[in-house]
Amino acid sequence: MAKRSNLTVLQLLPSLVNPAQALARPPISKFHVGAIGYGSSGRIFFGGNLEFPGLPLHYSVHAEQFLVTNLSIHNESKLEYVAVSAAPCGHCRQFLQEIRGAPDIKILITSAESGDDNSGLNRFDPLLHLLPHRFGPEDLLGGDVPLLLEHHHNGLSFLGETEILTNDFKLNAELKVAALEAANKSYAPYSGCPSGVAILDCDGNVYKGSYMESAAYNPSMGPVQSALVAYIVGGGAGYEKIVGAVLVEKDGVLVKQEHTARLLLQAISPKLEFRVFHCASGLNACKKS
Repeated sequence: MAKRSNLTVLQLLPSLVNPAQALARPPISKFHVGAIGYGSSGRIFFGGNLEFPGLPLHYSVHAEQFLVTNLSIHNESKLEYVAVSAAPCGHCRQFLQEIRGAPDIKILITSAESGDDNSGLNRFDPLLHLLPHRFGPEDLLGGDVPLLLEHHHNGLSFLGETEILTNDFKLNAELKVAALEAANKSYAPYSGCPSGVAILDCDGNVYKGSYMESAAYNPSMGPVQSALVAYIVGGGAGYEKIVGAVLVEKDGVLVKQEHTARLLLQAISPKLEFRVFHCASGLNACKKS
């Protein structure tokens, strides 16, 4: 597209924001936000905001959160540039801090009224410009801790093959293994409570999402929301087509996802079947609830 338009890829990014807005799902606010990101690999990713009627507003997914989740799903290690339709709110500016080198991420706001006098419509400004006095991982973690988009594995495991191969209802072995993979990829350095969700649609497709924390806690991204991002990125249509879901998390932890995950899943697809598996690190027992 860039070659056909005689543009560089970065010059092309703003033109992709409107298509990203069209992919947003905001039935409450009707305010479509689109975000386009350029990763260090040269790949381009999209993000859009998601809202869920009948649930508190804090269940919503912001476009920038969607974007970062999209990068994580596709194993992109760094976000370098972002073009977004409206100025990122404080919630999103904070969530972006979990990426290595966050102050240097370049942001371009394509709306006519960005809310920031110096943002400029034709240039990328560093995230440091939008959040000059930052609070982030460096305030709570050691410098050697892998951050959100960096490779890590939480060491969660099922006890034996017999448990994995159990087939209950529509929640097959593939779904449970996918949820475990998502939990192992979960970014939870502040609570030490990783979790993952895998969802199954009526066509047999499986989508998985990992819990991702923020140093400021509240902007953390739930595993169900992450799985829904994967569902949309993968071409998923209405939420009612989701027929099953599995959550994997540790047992007896301080931060539990089960109740909020169940509430969100039942709100978007009341007939789906939901199971929770509690695991411990290493080859410890995993039980079902």
